[in-house]
Amino acid sequence: MKTINPDNLIHPTQSAYGYPLLIKHLLYTPLATRPDQEIVYRDIKRYDYRTLRTRIGQLANTLKALGVQPGDTVGVMDWDSHRYLESYFAIPMMGAVLMTVNVRLSPEQIVYTVNHAEAKVLLVNSEFVSVLDEIKDKLETVTTFVYISDEPSDALPAGFAGEYEALVQASSADYDFPDFDENTQATSFYTTGTTGLPKGVFFSHRQLVLHTLATLSALASPATQGRMHRDDVYMPITPMFHVHAWGMPYIATLLGLRQVYPGRYTPEGLLELVQREKVTFSHCVPTILHMLLTNPAAKDADLRGWKVIIGGSALPKGLAQNALDHGIDVFTAYGMSETCPILTLAQIKTSLQGDPTHELEIRTKTGLPIPLVDLQTVDDELRPVARDGKAVGEVVVRAPWLTQGYRKNPHASEDLWSGNYLHTGDIGVIDTEGYLQITDRIKDVIKTGGEWVSSLELEDVISRHPSVSEVAVIGIKDAKWGERPMALVVLKENCSAEAEDIKAHVKTLAEEGVISKYAVPEQVRLVEAIDKTSVGKFNKKILREKFETN
Repeated sequence: MKTINPDNLIHPTQSAYGYPLLIKHLLYTPLATRPDQEIVYRDIKRYDYRTLRTRIGQLANTLKALGVQPGDTVGVMDWDSHRYLESYFAIPMMGAVLMTVNVRLSPEQIVYTVNHAEAKVLLVNSEFVSVLDEIKDKLETVTTFVYISDEPSDALPAGFAGEYEALVQASSADYDFPDFDENTQATSFYTTGTTGLPKGVFFSHRQLVLHTLATLSALASPATQGRMHRDDVYMPITPMFHVHAWGMPYIATLLGLRQVYPGRYTPEGLLELVQREKVTFSHCVPTILHMLLTNPAAKDADLRGWKVIIGGSALPKGLAQNALDHGIDVFTAYGMSETCPILTLAQIKTSLQGDPTHELEIRTKTGLPIPLVDLQTVDDELRPVARDGKAVGEVVVRAPWLTQGYRKNPHASEDLWSGNYLHTGDIGVIDTEGYLQITDRIKDVIKTGGEWVSSLELEDVISRHPSVSEVAVIGIKDAKWGERPMALVVLKENCSAEAEDIKAHVKTLAEEGVISKYAVPEQVRLVEAIDKTSVGKFNKKILREKFETN
């Protein structure tokens, strides 16, 4: 970075307010313009934004009374709730660090992440008390536990300092949230990769505010399709412990949207909330959308006008078409734990609208970079490759909200940022319109007979077979070809297709030039279920281990 002539720097008036980019400032606009807007938790609680601000102050005073000081880490183990939303604000606004604990990890991994983050206080939903009992003696830094329950009559279990709601109600709302350096750490959580121990990522107030503003500007840019606006009703279907629920609760709060929090996910419960609360904007991984659309309750559900962003893994065209048939405005987003997460959105440019087939193609692309994102596809020397929709390269990125490293892991941090770009571990192409298409994870691409086969592309092709409900493709070692693709397929209910039918479907498309002939799978296995990670992605490491020798 070049040195700037001091004469060119701004020298503010002594009394001028510098306005650091802090999470507390996201509350100014909704409190000024939409204070009566509603926040809903299932059928249990409803309150307005004034009450949200009151409860944020009460939670901060509760935590202060429990000994939380600036710099301390507070872990949260809860389902998606108004309490989690309060924690998103109160904890970092105190100058403390919010750790969102992935409750779907194994008990051993939860112990590791909580200890590694050095959490001091842990807020624990009643559903996870049995897990806590199993791991409590292994937690090295936690000194205080707070009990969370939807049932006020629940007796306080032994070892807890108090119950969340009772503590909050007994605390003053008057908390003077201070200004501090905008680069102060605000949040921390752990990646859920399929290899090695989870890695801790961390984000500052400045990063979260900039991610909020940039993502909101991208979502508000289109005239119609894929657009978020102040009259939307927001409900997350991505766990709030996972990458800040993609940052969407901060965006929804800044806009003053009506917000609906569903608690623990059940397909019937989610579909009921969408209709009862007139939800218009959500986000989830493909497996959750698949779960919703294949549930019997979806047959009678009116889902028209619901906008749903799909991320976490590729959106198969078959699933996307099913969503469109239900009246859902479905489109993809791209990012990762290390990127806060959003980097791209697959919104359809007005000039490209009109042809349903072409629109489906765009909706399932990885998308256009949102403002402030410098995204490149590069060769092994970090040289950009052509943006012609054909040249393949590794996806590397810069943006002001990317994690600056992994907690207590300098070697992995340097690998992540090799060459001054964050390496996503994905490979893809960028077309002449600027749309990115991820073709595979570097570790998942199948190398067969000197040709590269995209597992994602093959999954997309197989998903178009009318009998296919879910599909995952992995590479299996082969003595002649090095690797060959294997497709693991879950059939739709009451369908009787055979493995050879699926293979013939792919072969036909290969003969038509839709996909390479090398991509026709050597094996198609019909299975009852496909292993997934804690956040709903296909767990291809486990799948490879399971089927490598079978």
